Amino acid sequence: MASDLETKAKEAFIDDHFELALDLYSQAIQLNPKNAELYADRAQANIKLDNLPEAVADANKAIELDPSMSKAYLRKATACMKLEEYQTAKAALESGAALAPGESRFSKLIKECEERIAEENGELPKEMLNEVTANVVPAKEVEPVKDVPVPMTTNVVPVKEVKHAFYQKPEEVVVTIFAKGIPQECVKVDYGEQILSVAIEVPGKDAYHFQPRLFGKIIPEKCRYDVLSTKIEIRLAKAEPIHWASLEFSREVAVPQRVNISSVTANQRPVYPSSKPKRDWDKIEAEVKKEEKDEKLDGDAALNKFFREIYQDADEDTRRAMQKSFVESNGTVLSTNWKEVGAKEVEGSPPDGMEMKKWEY
Repeated sequence: MASDLETKAKEAFIDDHFELALDLYSQAIQLNPKNAELYADRAQANIKLDNLPEAVADANKAIELDPSMSKAYLRKATACMKLEEYQTAKAALESGAALAPGESRFSKLIKECEERIAEENGELPKEMLNEVTANVVPAKEVEPVKDVPVPMTTNVVPVKEVKHAFYQKPEEVVVTIFAKGIPQECVKVDYGEQILSVAIEVPGKDAYHFQPRLFGKIIPEKCRYDVLSTKIEIRLAKAEPIHWASLEFSREVAVPQRVNISSVTANQRPVYPSSKPKRDWDKIEAEVKKEEKDEKLDGDAALNKFFREIYQDADEDTRRAMQKSFVESNGTVLSTNWKEVGAKEVEGSPPDGMEMKKWEY
C-alpha cells in the first residue's frame, strides 16, 4: 500500500501536482514512517510549495534515518538557501558532497553560498576580488535575492492540545511548549540559522510538529532544550541583541531595534505575546509552575526532583561542587561545598553492605 502511494506521489510530482504529491507522500509516511526516501521526496514537494521550514524538517528526518543519503542534504541546502540561511546550507552541501564526490551540483551551490555569505559580511567573493586585482575592472553587481514567500507554520494533530509561548532576554529567546509527561526520547529539536524545528512523537499518539521560521537569526550551537515533567523549554541564543517583535518571521513587521542591555533590569517580567489577546500566558505559566510544585513523586523521581531544585537555585560554586563530587564518587557522594571538594578528588562512599563499582561509558 505504501509503495502504491509512493508511485502515485511521484507521478503527481512529475505532472506538477505538488499539493497532491505532498498529500500522497504524507499518507505513505504514515504507513511506513522509517522510510528515509519518502521524507526526502516529501521535502522536494514542500520546496516546490514554498513550505520551506517543513522541507528542512523532512530533510533532517531523512538524514536521521539514512545519514548516507546525499540527496537529503541537497534538499536541506536548497530549502535553507531559499530561506537565506547560507551557513546552514553550506554545511549541508559539504556533507552531501563528501557522499557524492562526482555530483557537480554540490560544488556549484557551495560556491553560490560562499558568495552570498561574503555579501552578508560586506566582502567581495574571492573570485571577484582576484578579477579586480588582476584586470583592474570593477566587480559586477550581484543580483539581489528575490523575496521568498513566507511559509505558514503547520501543526500536525497535536499530542492532546499542545500550546506554546515565548519570552525573551537581550541575549536569548525562551520558547515553552506546554506538554505533560513527554518522554525525553520522544522529543527532537533541530536548529538552523533562522529555523526552529520541534517534533514530539509519542508511540500510540498523534504527532506534534512545530516548525516556524524565526523572527531573527540564532546561533544553533549555543541553543539547548530541556524536557521537564509539564513542559519543554527551548533556549535560543540570539545572533544579535535585538528585540523580537514576534516569535515568527514576517515581512510586515518593522525592522527590529537593538536592545539596550543596560536598560533591562534583572527583575523585569517576561511578556508573552499571543495571536489571541484573551489568552493569559502568565496565568498558564503560573498554573504549570503550581502543578510542578504540587506534583506527587516518590522513590528516585522524588529524589531527582529534590536535587534538581537544589541545583536550579544554587550559585556557580555550589553547582560545580555538586557535579564534581557526584561524578568522582561514582554517584555515591553529593556535596555543595566547593571549598571542600574543589582541591581534591572525592572518594566514593557506598552505603553499608554495598559495593561500589565504577561507571562504564
